[in-house]
Amino acid sequence: MTERVRTVILGAAGRDFHNFNVYFRDRPEYEVVAFTATQIPGIEGRTYPPSLSGSLYPSGIPILPETNLPEIIKERNVDLVILAYSDISHEEVMHKASLALACGADFRLMGPKTTMLKSKLPVVAVCAVRTGAGKSPVSRSVSRSLKQLVGRVVVIRHPMPYGDLSKQVCERFASYDDLNRYECTIEEREEYEPHIDIGNVVYAGVDYEKILLQAEKEADVILWDGGNNDMSFYKPDLQIVVVDPLRAGHELSYYPGETNLRMADVAVINKVDSASPEQLETVRRNVKTVSPEAKIVEAASEISVEDEKLIRGKRVVAVEDGPTVTHGGMKDGAAAVAARRFGAKELVDPKPYAVGSIKTTYEKYPHLGKVLPAMGYGEKQIRELKETILRIDFDTLLIGTPIDLRKVMQIPRPSVRVRYEIRELTKPTLADILGTLPIRVAQKSR
Repeated sequence: MTERVRTVILGAAGRDFHNFNVYFRDRPEYEVVAFTATQIPGIEGRTYPPSLSGSLYPSGIPILPETNLPEIIKERNVDLVILAYSDISHEEVMHKASLALACGADFRLMGPKTTMLKSKLPVVAVCAVRTGAGKSPVSRSVSRSLKQLVGRVVVIRHPMPYGDLSKQVCERFASYDDLNRYECTIEEREEYEPHIDIGNVVYAGVDYEKILLQAEKEADVILWDGGNNDMSFYKPDLQIVVVDPLRAGHELSYYPGETNLRMADVAVINKVDSASPEQLETVRRNVKTVSPEAKIVEAASEISVEDEKLIRGKRVVAVEDGPTVTHGGMKDGAAAVAARRFGAKELVDPKPYAVGSIKTTYEKYPHLGKVLPAMGYGEKQIRELKETILRIDFDTLLIGTPIDLRKVMQIPRPSVRVRYEIRELTKPTLADILGTLPIRVAQKSR
């Protein structure tokens, strides 16, 4: 046998494992000597286990810090570096490519032909151009329409395997008990709970071929609910891509968000109620330039609160969805918007009170405004989030995360849940577009 191509896969506990599983795992011409980890705290130092890595890797594959990439390339005689995570600028992609090349390795991005699996069922994919663009409410809206049009909808969510990988191969979530059984982090609960609340079954995990085979047994249509701005793991029959005008221009400057937009059948321009006319004009022009055949749906992101009297005239702390305001690059989110909209006296800055990894998060993401990112990638980080909250002097906690934080931690202070859903403002609507798909006729005739 010829010498194997020694390969490192740069990842963040998701796309990296998927690319390995569907392309590298059983190919003897490659030897994946390491994964690297970034973005997600506490991922490095683990091992991709033998139960998942296959017969070519009886000891598994180490997961190392990406910051050590030059040493890894040199010490392990690496030939090829694969970039396999999402939501980074085009400039940052080329910085990583330049580093790999300077160290003597080739650099590669992997596309749909080598990474998308084909389902025997119709697939509708919801992706985005940036983290925090509003995929989740769009996915929920699409799932409601598909149930009326087709029947059984099963959601497959982009991976978030932050625990014991060998136990997270294929996870099924249909109740809150399932969330507890799989020991879900805050980040996982934020994605699964809203689907469970409206009666959706959600699959996620590590091995997305096994996941697909299980999901197909109880579905008439698969709904891919993407993470960050990553590409779908499955070949879609309809690709819906969410665009965020509050970050106008990013739809053409972030990887792989631009790829998603260029493949879009439908572009949902979200948050039009918060964007300026100039921002809206920029994203409309960019969508039409790179995806001229895509149908455009414009939508508002409507915010509601449990009790606005607990906000008006009060000193409030805004807790926001972690990924949106960290690597998603947003200064604030729904909770801060609610504070302004419902007349809070003051948005209290949590930064001086942050402890542990929460303090580190502020140091890593200096763009953050007066908000508290709901980092919760493990029990220790959840404890540090709670301790940070309890150290702050405030009147009301605004919970702008997709889940109710009060279900994972006791907060002995007044609190208000902030919710957000899309309201479509233009025709055709997503339901109109879904109603024209051939899957409707095909499934109804079964």
